[in-house]
Amino acid sequence: MSTEPGYPAPTVTVATSLPKRADGAVLIVPVVTDSDGDGSPVVVGGPFLDAEAIGEIQVSLRALGGKGSAEQVTRLHVPSLPVGSVLTIGLGAPRDGWPADVIRRAAGVAARSLSGVETVITTLTELDLEAAIEGLILGSYRFTEFRSAKTAPKEAALTKITALSTASGAKKDAARATAIATAVATARDFVNTPPSHLFPGEFAKRAKALGEAAGLEVEVLDDKALAKAGYGGIVGVGKGSSRPPRLVRLAHRGGKGKKAKTVALVGKGITFDTGGISIKPAASMHHMTSDMGGAAAVIATVVLAAKQGLPIDVIATVPMAENMPSSTAQRPGDVLTQYGGTTVEVLNTDAEGRLILADAIVRACEDDPDYLIETSTLTGAQTVALGARVPGVMGSDDFRDRVARISQDEGENGWAMPLPDELKDDLKSNVADLANVSSQRLAGMLVAGVYLREFVADDVQWVHIDIAGPAYNTSGPWGYTPKGGTGVPTRTMFAVLEDIAANG
Repeated sequence: MSTEPGYPAPTVTVATSLPKRADGAVLIVPVVTDSDGDGSPVVVGGPFLDAEAIGEIQVSLRALGGKGSAEQVTRLHVPSLPVGSVLTIGLGAPRDGWPADVIRRAAGVAARSLSGVETVITTLTELDLEAAIEGLILGSYRFTEFRSAKTAPKEAALTKITALSTASGAKKDAARATAIATAVATARDFVNTPPSHLFPGEFAKRAKALGEAAGLEVEVLDDKALAKAGYGGIVGVGKGSSRPPRLVRLAHRGGKGKKAKTVALVGKGITFDTGGISIKPAASMHHMTSDMGGAAAVIATVVLAAKQGLPIDVIATVPMAENMPSSTAQRPGDVLTQYGGTTVEVLNTDAEGRLILADAIVRACEDDPDYLIETSTLTGAQTVALGARVPGVMGSDDFRDRVARISQDEGENGWAMPLPDELKDDLKSNVADLANVSSQRLAGMLVAGVYLREFVADDVQWVHIDIAGPAYNTSGPWGYTPKGGTGVPTRTMFAVLEDIAANG
């Protein structure tokens, strides 16, 4: 495992055949339902399992009532195989081609069912090597930093994955998949770290360590530097807390020549959100430890871009603050000046994310980017409109649709949403250039997007990805997604960066 900052992922190796002996390992094998026959499970073994082993697995499954239905797991002992046991994972009805997220989810379910297993070998990787590796790493994810000996898991964690594959370039693909999954897990770690231990100063310190380890250019502005430079949104939101705000800038300079693109990334980093003076209800307020999920994903993504050597410039601008009520907190009715000069009447201090993001967006546009991707746990209205698993994607029409399509391909399921011009009228103020909220309850997610649009430079293609629900899973685990931080939309943003690097 790596000693660098970030999540310590399992070691992944690629093999073209089963080992001669691996008594402590579990072999993960996909099975499907025989829709043309009697509905019995059929092993998808590829070239790695002989007829004897396949026959033993199928006989055992039938004896246990296994059907190969989607995500059904069954643990078996197969004497002819050189492993401790076999775990079958159902894929459902056979297909000519498997969507990557079906394989990713199946691998995640398999990994979650193998508590205490340190070594796995799998033939899932013959169907989709990268998706299977990502699913295994993300499905086996654990966050145990704050567990004492009394409650820490007694079972060992997954430390070694052997991916069986006959594909050319498998080692390179496996390394890429491992890097992507590790980045997502690193974002999860940030989100899951409680606000007592991840406040703006500490968040900036950890981001700096990750950035420097990856060879990024790093700049950190403290509260004094922010006030001097006129970052009124970040300062205004952060001044109610005893733990002052920060702005972190991380730059990957991978572009060579005039044709290389520059992409700005911006992520909301509210390390805890009480709502400020417009305080939130107590119920579920503890979930606001996740209000820096956008910042976590952005930091993980720019570090991943550097490690993968993307041939573009990627510059992350990450505002960090804690939104607290106190005698120094901003009040409803206060007016602040965003970075760049726009004045804003703060009608609701719980609409604080857009205030720090506006500062960051203006600063990011000073780098003259071709594209700007901003993500944030911005509005409860996102969950009302799209639920807990579907991010809302807003912004420039063509780029918005491109990002939403890529997000769906990656299994993060972003959905394109409009930004109607008439909603700007709802942000009029009697005393300032803008109000930070609408006087109506309608279209809250879209109104927030319209607010942010006011701060994007005219010639920049941009998107806003609202992940208020998808960044943090408050229900039980599913697929490769645990309870708690999810790491969304790290995979989407990295895939978009790769697409820009390849296609402009």
